[in-house]
Amino acid sequence: MLHWPVAFIEYLSNCVASECSGLGSRNVGLKKMPSSWLMYIFLYVLVCDGVVAQVENQVVFLFNTFQNVNVNENETVQAVVSRIPLDVAFITLQFHTQHSNATLSYTRMPELGLSLTAVDSGLLSPLIPGQTKLSWFLLAPDGDSVAGTGVILPYTSSDPVPGACNLEFGLDIDPNIYLHYNIFETTIRFAPANIGYSRGSNPPACDTEEGENTRWRLRYDIYQYFLPESDLSEQSLITSIQSVANVQTMKEHGKRVMTLSSNDKTEVVFSSIPGQGVIYSVIVRDPVLNTSSLYIPVHTYACSFSSTLDGCDTLGKISTRIFFTIAGLAGLFVCFFGHRFFKCELFCMGFGFAAFLFFVLITRTTKLDYDIRLTLTAVFGVVGGVILVMSWWRFGSVMSCVVVVGLMLGFLISSIVFFTPVGDIQVFRSNVVFWVTFSCIVVGVPLFFVRWPREGNITTCGVAGAYAVVLAVNAYIYTSLSYITLNILKRFLNDNFSKAFTDVPFQDIDFIMITVWVVLGVSGIVLQLYRERTRPFFPPSPYLMWLQERERRKTNILDPSHHTSSLPSRLLARARQLTGRRESAGHGSAGFPAGCP
Repeated sequence: MLHWPVAFIEYLSNCVASECSGLGSRNVGLKKMPSSWLMYIFLYVLVCDGVVAQVENQVVFLFNTFQNVNVNENETVQAVVSRIPLDVAFITLQFHTQHSNATLSYTRMPELGLSLTAVDSGLLSPLIPGQTKLSWFLLAPDGDSVAGTGVILPYTSSDPVPGACNLEFGLDIDPNIYLHYNIFETTIRFAPANIGYSRGSNPPACDTEEGENTRWRLRYDIYQYFLPESDLSEQSLITSIQSVANVQTMKEHGKRVMTLSSNDKTEVVFSSIPGQGVIYSVIVRDPVLNTSSLYIPVHTYACSFSSTLDGCDTLGKISTRIFFTIAGLAGLFVCFFGHRFFKCELFCMGFGFAAFLFFVLITRTTKLDYDIRLTLTAVFGVVGGVILVMSWWRFGSVMSCVVVVGLMLGFLISSIVFFTPVGDIQVFRSNVVFWVTFSCIVVGVPLFFVRWPREGNITTCGVAGAYAVVLAVNAYIYTSLSYITLNILKRFLNDNFSKAFTDVPFQDIDFIMITVWVVLGVSGIVLQLYRERTRPFFPPSPYLMWLQERERRKTNILDPSHHTSSLPSRLLARARQLTGRRESAGHGSAGFPAGCP
């Protein structure tokens, strides 16, 4: 942003360069003046006239060069680009802030249909024949100053015009991407593009029949770019935006998620990752002319910077950290000692099984606060763990318990399968196909281990226990591995989640956590298999052992325990002994010691 005297000097300099027609024939004389004289002229006018109108704040842009701009409260900044080549047919201006709205306008006073207010905003201006200069206006709409970065990109007449067939949004030609998110999914929408056209010519019709010479030949490549994990800084966003701001850099650094034809709906749904910065953009291609243009990139963290509850800075709830810290410690114990302490393992597996089911049930049927839901989930998890332990204690059916444990392993393996790019295959957009395939994997894993129940149980202890440790770490340091099960949970809770792309970033912390998971899991499995190789496959049921012991005492008269009185009889005899002693003591209190004549 330039101070007004500097802007005035720039104005005179433009006149010298014949870029300004306001001085008419006097330009010839100004060309001969030294540039230092211009300052003297300015000072003379300032002193002699006393008052000079303030020139509007301006920011001069160069093509493909980012410019940082500060817009103060109640201030209008004019963005100017000059010396536009004649082969440029249209220009886009994009302006990005981290979380504050900024207004871009074609006019000094924003009007409906001629301006846009957003965090990531952009305007597209077709050029007329002979036009070499263009300007827009930036404002701070919310009463506070706004700081951001902007760039101007030129396009030729052969490039597609993004948003030129807009019928849904406010601008006549709208190159913007409109983003909406919730805890489950992030949705982007954009207006269809048109094929390119030269300056001064009429744009091709949008509502024509399909053909090679119409807009229906265009293709839309959807791209996403992940910011560094756990980095909510403004500098990180600005650097990332600058690295994917045009067609070439987006192709180099971004990841193409899918391609839409002109017949497809211009809407794409992604899985939300709260706290993870993501940049989305669309490249529209003309396969006939082999040209392309870029829509205005948008970004999201799937959380709010202004909310004091569930904001980006308060994602790690204390209740969540406590819950998963305890779960991680229990998982570490199960990973190395689960089979040896079978009752503890059954309790932990039953807890996880019941907690997951009841969290889904409570969330779908109630609107309770998150902390209350988490507390109820823990309570029902404890009940589930106790029920599983008691069922083994009472009935002694090892296979039924192992099947439940095997379902946990099957659930985890199935979740891992759909966490890979397999989960984004089009056929699995169908809920029926997804859940049938998912259930088959879940059920197939325990059936596979029916022949080797001990090995299956130990494998579950190692894999599930180590993953619990990963979830505990995720409560403090973000890792994408938590979305192995979180994506399935979202699909349980949200009926429309099947449309979402579940791609997540894989960065250094994720590879470290994969290594930790593998090392813990393999170590736990090997250690338990080695330690249990000479022991019985499973410990016996305490209740069945008690029944056998009681039967043995009844039939073996040589066993001293055979002549032992029943528990009620022993308790009654003990009570009588205590009562008799108190009576004897009372008799001796008449003056003689008890037992004396």
